[in-house]
Amino acid sequence: MRVSSSLVTLLRVCGALIFGLLGWNIADLIPFTILPAPLNNYFVIHVAMGVGIGVLAIVLVPPILSVHLRRFLDEVSRASGAQIIADFVGFTTGLLIAALLAFPLALLPEPFRQVLPLLSAILFAFLGVTVMNTHYREIFTMVNIRLPSGKIDEPLALRPAFREPLLLDTSVIIDGRIADISVTGFLRGDLIVPRFVLSELQHVADSAEGMRRARGRRGLEVLKRLQKDQATPVKIVDDDPGGSSEVDEKLVLLAKQWTCPIVTNDFNLNKVASLQGVTVLNINDLANAVKSVLLPGETLTVRVIQEGKENGQGVGYLDDGTMVVIEDGHSHLNRMINVTVTKVLQTAAGKMIFAKP
Repeated sequence: MRVSSSLVTLLRVCGALIFGLLGWNIADLIPFTILPAPLNNYFVIHVAMGVGIGVLAIVLVPPILSVHLRRFLDEVSRASGAQIIADFVGFTTGLLIAALLAFPLALLPEPFRQVLPLLSAILFAFLGVTVMNTHYREIFTMVNIRLPSGKIDEPLALRPAFREPLLLDTSVIIDGRIADISVTGFLRGDLIVPRFVLSELQHVADSAEGMRRARGRRGLEVLKRLQKDQATPVKIVDDDPGGSSEVDEKLVLLAKQWTCPIVTNDFNLNKVASLQGVTVLNINDLANAVKSVLLPGETLTVRVIQEGKENGQGVGYLDDGTMVVIEDGHSHLNRMINVTVTKVLQTAAGKMIFAKP
């Protein structure tokens, strides 16, 4: 967010006043009587120091503080009302704790009694804001304060009517099937790619290993394809929950903050997110769920493309990738044949069909 000109003017005025007063007090330390005229006058030296340092502050304060102020305004603009209230409560609570500690700290000898009360106020205010910003949902629940169900902490840009954000991880982008699903129109939410996921994808695409580099570039191509799909918009967001350097852990934290699902096909992320109460949409589970149902006795037409593990077996695949193990299929290698289903086996890795010519 751009810092407005009125705010820059306010920074200049406040900087000039604060540093002008500081310059006036610094002039008390100068032995002005030994200075040449007209600086050897009490009033002149004080005015000169106050005006000089004040003018210097007018020039230097806005460039120094505007960067931090812009970052602060960006954070506030992305925060929800619940987060802002929680941060204020945490800040106030921290100051109250520091005020209770101020009296015993003031009984300490010099210079601790002058420094420690101020340091404790800063420390506890920072801790209060940090704790409330991270755990305000749990804390509000403990004190029986209910937050609205419409994702109060979700950025407004991510909350079009009747849509919810779906967080994408790196593996599902590289996999590419999410683009095919998006084209069908079954996804009823915006696809959200956090900046840290995009950075990991770019890191994979820049890898020195050929296979890894190809996977990363495929993921970038999938993102381009998704961005062209008007039915399911893709948004790149800068939100970073912090507290960890691991991409998977950041995704889980972000999903908990927004109370939205993660779309993935990563087995480990699936388990970790589920244990923490985060909804996971697994592409592999979806693929297994929509595979055609076959019963023993039905007939199929399949191409035998390779030998099986057992003697005389042949192996083919359906259009959806389901493996078909054909008894006595070795003699039909590289040919299309009609087979009869004898058994359907469902495993953790997927479905396997046994058949015979």
